[in-house]
Amino acid sequence: MKIITGNDLKSGAVTWWDGKGWSLHVNEAVAVEADAAAIIAEEEATRRVNGAYTIDAEQTDAGIRPAHIKERIRALGPTVRLDLSLDPSATPDRVL
Repeated sequence: MKIITGNDLKSGAVTWWDGKGWSLHVNEAVAVEADAAAIIAEEEATRRVNGAYTIDAEQTDAGIRPAHIKERIRALGPTVRLDLSLDPSATPDRVL
């Protein structure tokens, strides 16, 4: 599956396209196909996100898993210190 990621324009936080807007949580991302370029163009034009692009991911029993390690780190945080991982209750106004 393909999903869209980018950065929140105000906070710089990693965001994921959830079909209606942007979420901080990769498990809320939705699959996009041919309409990805149109979504990215519209969202960047309205200045809701910066640097959006599509990535490969898979749906697993544990949730959505980005295919590349770079994107897994963007989704979940550093791999060396769990205390730096994304808080499940994070919001765009409070990332950590």
